[in-house]
Amino acid sequence: MSETPRKRSAVIEFALIFAIVYLGTQLVFRLFFPSQPAGSSGLADIVLKATASTVKDGHSIMLTLKNNTEGTLLLPDRCPLPPVDVFTVSGEGSGAQIVPLTATETALPCVPLTEVAPRSEVRIDLGAWKYSLFTQFGTYEMHLPSAAVFRTASGAVVPAQYGTLSTQVTLSEAGSFTKLFRAFITKPFLNFLIFIASITPGHSLGIAIIVLTLVVKFLLFIPTQHSLEGQKKMQKAQPLLDEIRRKYKADPKRMQEETMKVWKEHGINPFQSCLPLLIQMPVLIGVFYTVRDGSILELSKHLIYPFYQHLDWTFGTTFLGLDLLKPNVYIFPPLLVILQFIQMKLTFAAAKKKRQQSGEKAKNEGDKSQQLQQQMMLYGLPLMIGVFAFQFPAAVSLYWGVSTLFAIGQQMVVNREKITL
Repeated sequence: MSETPRKRSAVIEFALIFAIVYLGTQLVFRLFFPSQPAGSSGLADIVLKATASTVKDGHSIMLTLKNNTEGTLLLPDRCPLPPVDVFTVSGEGSGAQIVPLTATETALPCVPLTEVAPRSEVRIDLGAWKYSLFTQFGTYEMHLPSAAVFRTASGAVVPAQYGTLSTQVTLSEAGSFTKLFRAFITKPFLNFLIFIASITPGHSLGIAIIVLTLVVKFLLFIPTQHSLEGQKKMQKAQPLLDEIRRKYKADPKRMQEETMKVWKEHGINPFQSCLPLLIQMPVLIGVFYTVRDGSILELSKHLIYPFYQHLDWTFGTTFLGLDLLKPNVYIFPPLLVILQFIQMKLTFAAAKKKRQQSGEKAKNEGDKSQQLQQQMMLYGLPLMIGVFAFQFPAAVSLYWGVSTLFAIGQQMVVNREKITL
């Protein structure tokens, strides 16, 4: 096979793997962070839907209101009430009873929803009322007020004939795992953020995130170091292991025996790079959730310790001219792509250097597949991180950027260590 078709084939394989990994990652994020409406009722012209049919205690109920008409949907200013009528539901089927709820207290200033443009949709966040309306577990039903009207393209105002639009959401108790996760990870991290912000000028959320990230990375330094050293040993031993696979391809038992012998002779523990990672993941995920969901203190009271419950300040969410509560599309996405690329480049540096020194090239399909996987990680992962940076608040991107910078420094230390086989 000539070089050009081989390169073309490699590019196609890379593109396919990237597409599969990206779509798989998007599926995982949609499962954990659902954004598609579910569970609704209503006419085709105006649609009221719940973002999720079941919401755990502490999370906010989110709705979407879609206007499929050519006119502008005009709604009354109901502040401090929510934009929709809220009812509790008891019983099932035809015997179900709904009881209206009224609350004038909001965790955040009420922002009125007064219009929905033609052929568009808006998101209704009921988080401001989660501590006053949604105080008990059970099923809640939301109705769009019947006082809405349409403003046509000519400027005429006509009644909105859409009947009763409603959607239901079940508020459930958090599970045992979620409670443990909050008690030992999310709550301590959030309250540490509050502590750092309380002693910084302007109660800066940005500085608090940087300090929290560095503290966590230092706490995880030793297990991470062991993991990186294990990866480096495995990379250095890879030519020996590849040779064993080629030599004993037809004898799996002998292949396993020889592989174990190499591991034993060179002090390689195949779990050395995995177990520390398993320890780190809950902590890193906890930091992610803390930064993503705890940035607005008024909506995080269920996570705040009693001595911080009555703060007379909130986080300063502007950092270096950026609003940390909103996605940043110009700075963080390209910056995170570059940083993640550098980290992955350093991760595979030892294996690449060894191949170059020995003049070794891929000799079989297994070697080619492994190199292709490394290319996928080298180019695909940074691009995916950049895509996610478009979707998440800048506070999350700041955490990821600082964490990646620390990881780059730690990887450089490991790469300089003399690990011989």
